[in-house]
Amino acid sequence: MTAAMIEASGINAWYGSSHVLRDVDFCVGTGETVGLLGRNGMGKSTLLRTLLGHVRQRTGNIRVAGRDVSRAQPYEVARLGVAYVPEGRGVFPNLSVRENLVMAARKGCNGRHDWDEARVLDLFPRLKERLDHGGQQLSGGEQQMLSIGRALMTNPDCLVLDEATEGLAPRIVREIWHVIATVRATGIASVVVDRNFRSVLANADRVVVLEKGRVVLTGPATDLLAKPEALDRYLGV
Repeated sequence: MTAAMIEASGINAWYGSSHVLRDVDFCVGTGETVGLLGRNGMGKSTLLRTLLGHVRQRTGNIRVAGRDVSRAQPYEVARLGVAYVPEGRGVFPNLSVRENLVMAARKGCNGRHDWDEARVLDLFPRLKERLDHGGQQLSGGEQQMLSIGRALMTNPDCLVLDEATEGLAPRIVREIWHVIATVRATGIASVVVDRNFRSVLANADRVVVLEKGRVVLTGPATDLLAKPEALDRYLGV
């Protein structure tokens, strides 16, 4: 295990009186890709949002890049090098593709500027053809590309993708997984949530499976591939 980019222990989270996460331990090593899996409603998005400071009713310890962010606001977590691609994409509909990218541009925590507009557009040629289009004019797949590209413009140390390919056409899904593999090869740590657990296993170093807000299975992706009965138990329809 490499040094931890994200390290959390004893995480509990609530929405009102609903106790969603129960004593969850979770970590992401520097440069590691972690797949977060589970059926719908098992707490995956809540865990991501809790780690990033969006869920206020929470207890437990969270550290990002060695700093305690247990009670931090989302912008404080982002400043430590964590970029978030939320479910629903969250592009600005009244801004052009270029404006969506430029508004997020900044150097990384250590001054790196590996990702700029030119590199993002090389990764997403489709966006290069639509630079002047408004966010609301893009297809769902193009919006997802823009959301990922915008996150990369922050030069993150960790990229968090919630429902990476939900609702996208098969051809676009393949493109997104290619992008995830490309980002992984650059050494950026990542957390990936997606319903296609086979694709997650193929693109992750390690996997964490949630059921009813608890971690029920974790380990190297290659080990879990050899346990089809466990995957079927927790992920099968």
